[in-house]
Amino acid sequence: MEEYFGNELVKKFEEMMDNHDEFYFDTEELEDIIVYYLELGDFNYADVAVNYGLKLHPNSLDIKIKKLEILLEWEDYNTSKELIDELKGSSMENTDFLVCYAKYYSNLGNPKKSIEICKKALELREEENFLHNFIADEYVNLGDPFNALKHYRKALKEDPTDEYSLENCMVCFADLNKSDEAIAFLNEYLDEFAYSEIAWFEYGQFYFNRKNYEEAIKGYDYLLAINSSSVGVYANKAACYEALGQYKKAIEIYKEMLELEYTKAFTFYKIGLCYKALKQPIVALNAFQKSLREDPQFYLAMMEQSYIYEEMGGMTEALHFAKEATHLNENNLDYQKRLAFLFIDSGKFEESLSCLKKLVDAEPTRFYNWYAYSEVLMLLGEYEEAVILLQKAVKAHNRAELFYQLSNCYLNLKDQEKGIASLQKALELDPSLVTDMQKKYPFIKDEVKKVKAKVKRKIHKRIVY
Repeated sequence: MEEYFGNELVKKFEEMMDNHDEFYFDTEELEDIIVYYLELGDFNYADVAVNYGLKLHPNSLDIKIKKLEILLEWEDYNTSKELIDELKGSSMENTDFLVCYAKYYSNLGNPKKSIEICKKALELREEENFLHNFIADEYVNLGDPFNALKHYRKALKEDPTDEYSLENCMVCFADLNKSDEAIAFLNEYLDEFAYSEIAWFEYGQFYFNRKNYEEAIKGYDYLLAINSSSVGVYANKAACYEALGQYKKAIEIYKEMLELEYTKAFTFYKIGLCYKALKQPIVALNAFQKSLREDPQFYLAMMEQSYIYEEMGGMTEALHFAKEATHLNENNLDYQKRLAFLFIDSGKFEESLSCLKKLVDAEPTRFYNWYAYSEVLMLLGEYEEAVILLQKAVKAHNRAELFYQLSNCYLNLKDQEKGIASLQKALELDPSLVTDMQKKYPFIKDEVKKVKAKVKRKIHKRIVY
């Protein structure tokens, strides 16, 4: 970027614009100025430079092509098409124009036409690495990894240091389920470019994904020998040791990471998980606390503290950290379930209701969300609310448990008729549950014998007729 920050032409252009002057720039100078802004992603200033350039050089094809590039970035396809039609007759031997022309069709979702134009551009023998990558990307859009791989490999041949091509070659091999060819390709590449960081990373990932963690570690070790400050590689290597159950070695790697990182919360969290796996809860707790000192809103460390306090019998602390973690990640249903459990376990039934409602709303197809919600409402004596809830529940789940609950609610509300009808339905669906249900809901106990007799008569009639 240094050449951009020290660009005298740009400085002169911007001073001219600030002072409302008009200086002369030749077309090459204007192209340099426009490219500077395009590289920075400042398309508004690039457009100002283009319009000024066209004022000075109204017939410049190169500046018009830059205008087309900006229009495509702005997704102004109608104006782009007009300009393409204007330039087509004179610019079909211009690589930059053909790239824009191909991008126009790519953006409109016509990869086949885009590929056709890129192949024409390849005949000009310019930007071949870029064009092969472009073609490969379009084949990916067509769901054709075979041809995509062919062009990524051609792009890599044009520029063996192109990390984008190399990474995507490996993606295509994976999509084609050609693991033997993939590792052969990678080994061949590493024979020629033994110091390629991206290649060693891909080597490690290849074996990691196949659960060959020892071989993956070799790849990561080579990479770290080339570049010992690759923080992400330490994490991958530590993950290998975790997968192997070698948690002490994983902790050693994570501690090396801490020396290189600015943000350490996640690494302390990972260290805590390793100590937890080693059945060392106090040391794990210490690591999770360090994680939270680094990032006080890191809910993963909060929830892990909650689990450890629960294991140690510290239910007040377990509930506290679960509440904090869930507050920071309210859409996490596992957190909502855990918080509901801890509220119920500590006798805070009312507080659990908001969690249970979220669960029912988010997962209406899960029977136990409804069952638990109605159970808590009954524990609180909110039988009318429980009835409303259970009426919705039985529409989604024709389960005996819900009808036993409904029967209990009606009987508590002195609605004998509906209570008996619900109990009868429950017994028809699953009479084996009745003993447990009588223990839970004493109100149904006296009615069970009567209803059982009715159910037997109903079954007898069905058999007879």
